[in-house]
Amino acid sequence: MIYTCTLNPAIDLFIETDHLKPEVVNRTNSYDIQPNGKGVNVSFILKHLGVDNTAWGVGGGFTSNFIEESLQKKGIATDFTHIDGISRINVFTRVVDTDTEYKEVNNGPEVSEDKVTEFLQKVATLTNDDSLVVSGSFSKGIPANIIVKISEMAEKQGFKLIIDTSYPEVVDAIGHQPFLIKPNDEELLSWFDQPSTEDIDVLVKYSKELLKKGAQNILLSLGAKGALFVNDDYVLFGNAPKIKVVNTACSGDTMLGTFLAGLEQKMSLEDNLQRSIAAASSTAASAGLTDFKDVDELMQQITIKQLEG
Repeated sequence: MIYTCTLNPAIDLFIETDHLKPEVVNRTNSYDIQPNGKGVNVSFILKHLGVDNTAWGVGGGFTSNFIEESLQKKGIATDFTHIDGISRINVFTRVVDTDTEYKEVNNGPEVSEDKVTEFLQKVATLTNDDSLVVSGSFSKGIPANIIVKISEMAEKQGFKLIIDTSYPEVVDAIGHQPFLIKPNDEELLSWFDQPSTEDIDVLVKYSKELLKKGAQNILLSLGAKGALFVNDDYVLFGNAPKIKVVNTACSGDTMLGTFLAGLEQKMSLEDNLQRSIAAASSTAASAGLTDFKDVDELMQQITIKQLEG
């Protein structure tokens, strides 16, 4: 079974307004309320592509209830660790007249040490038949080094660990041979104290450094540039299609969920990367997650190049 894990779930409020002016009432054109959190999004994408999964999370209050009910309505099993606080609400505002997007993201509620232990007890039940996707930020009270603890458990218990979080502690976790790491280019370079660059050779170099440290596979999202897949046998690059960006908040989660579904469905790496980039681009061109209706069309704009292997 694939388990997704969201340690700081959220409700995302998406707003479109013609303008955003201070100290006056700004009337909006539209709004949309969506359950969110990176692992939550991965669960939705997996289920849409026919891959059963169970969503784990740490959350509380009416917001967590909404998130869990939304997952269940899609046929996704949930097993959240419930806390006393209220899970966060984030706001994403698209301003039409300036073609600008504002992202207001909250920290999330406090999680007690007992609740962290309760969550880790669930992780302790996983076996070599399971995969665990740990995505996104962690609520207050959940230490960043929990990712190291989970990676130790994965190595000992034999389950596949997929990591998509930006904490520098990920580098310490890699020594325990996680199955897949999905950073973006900025996160990757920050782990090695390197300046921003779009040089593919440099990004491949540091992806390989993660392999040397123990990671088995790297899926590197490059935003408007596309994506890289790197392991000991292959280096694949795919460009991104041309789209009109609406909201970039969930595109990385879409890429990861689509790629994991492709692995389950035994797709070739080339076809899987192509579909994953197209799905991520479709989400970026939408207010929410892609419905996959335009993915086949977007795939026609994407070429997968084998750089090595």
